[in-house]
Amino acid sequence: MSTLSETGAAGSAPGVGAGAADAPPPPEERAETALARTLQSIARSDLLVVVMSFVFAFLIGSVLIVIADEEVRTTLGYFFARPSDALTAIWQSVTHAYGAMFRGAVFDGPGFSRVAEDVREAGGSGTYVLFPALAAGLRPLTETLTVATPLIIAAAGMAVSFRAGLFNIGGTGQLIVGAMAAGYVGFAFQLPVVLHLLVALLAGVLAGGVWGGIAGFLKARFGANEVISTIMLNWIATYLLFFALKTTAFTGANQSQPTSPSVGENATLPLLLGGGFRLHAGLFLAAGAAVLLWWLMSRSTLGFHFRAVGSNPRAARVAGISPARTAFLVLAVAGALVGLAGAVHVLGTERRLTEGVAGNIGFDAITVALLGRSGPVGIVLAGLLFAALSTGGRFMETNQGVPLDLVQVIQVLVVLFIAAPPLVRTLIGLRRIDHPGAGARRARRTRAVEVPATVGAAAGASTAAGTAGTTADGPAAGGSDGSSSGGAHRADVPVDGGAPPGDAPPTGASGTGTHARQDPSDGTAPASERGEDTTDAQEDHR
Repeated sequence: MSTLSETGAAGSAPGVGAGAADAPPPPEERAETALARTLQSIARSDLLVVVMSFVFAFLIGSVLIVIADEEVRTTLGYFFARPSDALTAIWQSVTHAYGAMFRGAVFDGPGFSRVAEDVREAGGSGTYVLFPALAAGLRPLTETLTVATPLIIAAAGMAVSFRAGLFNIGGTGQLIVGAMAAGYVGFAFQLPVVLHLLVALLAGVLAGGVWGGIAGFLKARFGANEVISTIMLNWIATYLLFFALKTTAFTGANQSQPTSPSVGENATLPLLLGGGFRLHAGLFLAAGAAVLLWWLMSRSTLGFHFRAVGSNPRAARVAGISPARTAFLVLAVAGALVGLAGAVHVLGTERRLTEGVAGNIGFDAITVALLGRSGPVGIVLAGLLFAALSTGGRFMETNQGVPLDLVQVIQVLVVLFIAAPPLVRTLIGLRRIDHPGAGARRARRTRAVEVPATVGAAAGASTAAGTAGTTADGPAAGGSDGSSSGGAHRADVPVDGGAPPGDAPPTGASGTGTHARQDPSDGTAPASERGEDTTDAQEDHR
């Protein structure tokens, strides 16, 4: 009897328990070190994507430089005879081109040395040598800051609309009307020094706000798509400028050339480094625009409404925020900032109106805002980078003969890579960062399949052994009145009143032992496990 009791106890419920005990337990999360957490945060950050986007863009640009270099192509013709000539030519072509770009954008080392030697030969020493040499060496940096000033202000205006969920393409038109208004006030009126400058800047802001507000009104009142309306307003502003420069009001006595009179001295932005440099006080307005963007979108009620409508218009409407009114205000504020950029450009850099006064600033501002993730710090850095590429590219073209179009290619490639972070992470071997739970989900599903199979195999083997033992001892175990068997089972009943081992839930007929993962109430899998498996499957399907 004791043998039967032990066999039954080992063959039914305890058998299943033993199989479950043999299954691998779920892995515990390992404690991450500070270095591992730091590396993970860097891998997931946007900074890594931006840096690697520039790296890949410059690598592709290097290939284009090599292809365009005639000397490199000549050395490649006899590459197998003398490979060192080709490799040297490739290295010199790329390094000289990018070295010239750095000289034209940040610091002109040869110019610094040349001026220093000239001053020393003239008998100068100490600061008499240092200051003129620094002025020559840092001149490219001042040009980069000058180009970046209106670009940063215009990009701040674009960021307002982007963060509100509106894709404003009207930067060029808003900048043109802002420049026209500020320029006209600058050369057509005579006002006191400070007042004249303030009125001209205010005129540019109001003109840009009105021009952006037109698109906002069309969006709010008639539901017109802001992309189409702002693009059309760009062309209207462009041809309006062409027409104005052929009228007496804008050209004055000079009717032969489509340019306006120069802005009065009282309306110009003061130069920061004297007449030898173009850097002007608009640089402070660019810094103020970045601060204003931060305050407006992060600390003001109006900015909260902008972000709420951009995130979820339906929820914003339920909260009492009018999406139509907000769309009008968004485009008006964005246009005002872009109009300020046009005023700063004409009052500080150009000093007069021409047909090409806007240049590519309006469209470049869109790229800068997207590159800077519509944040103030990102916009400032992206504006400086794009300005450096522009000024350095011109010097690279004149000094090394590399086409200026290459700079445009590099800018487009940078935007392309930044717009696709998964592509960048895949190229650098960090594809799993974009799918952080895929490996863990696959491991859980594998365990969910393997554990029931292991449990079922162990339960089936134990049940078969118990059945064999019962058949062999049948006459003794199943006495005429069953008293002996009953006594054996009563001896195994736990003291706490729990179910005896022989009364454990039987294993299914197939021997899979699925009851180890079933819910005792309805015999189905626990809700937490069913929901987890379903969610994992849906995420992997996506």
